[in-house]
Amino acid sequence: MDEKNKKLNIFWFRRDLRLIDNAGLYHALKSTEPVLCLFIFDKNILDHLEKDDSRVHFIFQTISSLKLDLEKTGSSLLVKYGKAEQVWKDLLHEYNIKQVYVSDDYEPYARERDQKIQRLLDKEKIGFTLVKDHVIFDKSEIVKGDGQPYMVFTPYKNQWLKTLNPAFHLKKYHTERYFSNLYKIGHIPIPSLKDLGFNNARFEIPPRSYKSKIEKYGERRDFPSLDGTTKIGIHLRFGTISIREAAAFAWESTDKTWLNELIWRDFYAMILWHFPESATNSFRKKYDDIPWRNNEEEFKHWCEGTTGYPIVDAAMRQLNSTGWMHNRLRMIAASFLTKHLLIDWRWGEAYFAALLLDYEQSSNVGGWQWASGSGTDAAPYFRVFNPDLQTKKFDPELKFIKKWVPEFSDPFSYPHRIVDHNQARERALRVYREALNE
Repeated sequence: MDEKNKKLNIFWFRRDLRLIDNAGLYHALKSTEPVLCLFIFDKNILDHLEKDDSRVHFIFQTISSLKLDLEKTGSSLLVKYGKAEQVWKDLLHEYNIKQVYVSDDYEPYARERDQKIQRLLDKEKIGFTLVKDHVIFDKSEIVKGDGQPYMVFTPYKNQWLKTLNPAFHLKKYHTERYFSNLYKIGHIPIPSLKDLGFNNARFEIPPRSYKSKIEKYGERRDFPSLDGTTKIGIHLRFGTISIREAAAFAWESTDKTWLNELIWRDFYAMILWHFPESATNSFRKKYDDIPWRNNEEEFKHWCEGTTGYPIVDAAMRQLNSTGWMHNRLRMIAASFLTKHLLIDWRWGEAYFAALLLDYEQSSNVGGWQWASGSGTDAAPYFRVFNPDLQTKKFDPELKFIKKWVPEFSDPFSYPHRIVDHNQARERALRVYREALNE
């Protein structure tokens, strides 16, 4: 029989770029047909990115490594470049497909894309199976008694912890036991990074190691001069680390602070699923009535780290230089943009989206709306972070600031403050009150 006429199933890698403990791949491999693995460099996504986007290089290196690992089993990885819907139309002519397995994705574009692919496959009577993999609790697994989603984090967290059965929810999927069901195929060439129109990474990718950080995470995580956070967001985003492995380690740890962060991640993913419009609109709709100043010159100062507020500037320079920003600083920088400068949170969210290696839409949108007061579990609008007090509390010896803003102590080199804190705070409170009719 011609190889292309053999019936097979396809597992489509997306944000689950690993072979081990991959729930979607596990279910695919346990099916009756041999499994061909696929990855698509989707032009609908890539066309909106800068050509030196380090995340694309990271993905390219990761799928190249996946391909080598699959070839050790006698299989390979089919890598396509194009718009996802067209790629699937072509695949239907190339292969005799019975079933397609994918890990579910809750972002609005991903949902729209998957609906189109499912309609395409339905016409050919090909199954399309979505499997939970990038969160611990799916969509509506943690909801209130009436079936409605939680809109405040703490009761969600309490129910999350009450519902969790580690032996079940954190179990490892032993994909390696079923590698014999991978589709046997020879070497398949893949497009190069240059073929995709991208350059090598400009940012260094953080390592996947994180376990040494967890026991003291709670006491170290708020101080940006310390190496106290895991920095594995990019690995959770693209699935090079299993969320179940991470949560299981956090569950067993004495310090549960990091587990709390993983629950926040589940919470924001759930919110984005139930309220996809919150990706671009304020969750609290009346906050869209705020008359943002949106001063482009001030936004430029914020982006470049030249606001005259050292902790804000250090944060932005860290982001611009490394593609990563300390979590405490993300809150400070976001509060400054939305409250001190009265610039629309969507401007800041988009800037972070373009640079953050660990960008995850649900968490980034959730964090920005928290800072601006417009989100689910938001900081109240009248909470305006004082950058000087934040500095005294979290960088008291100015170690972090001296690293990223070495000229701050020189009044002739360091820029004057673009806004006075007290005046900016009063202005923000007035504008918010008037817009919210409070």
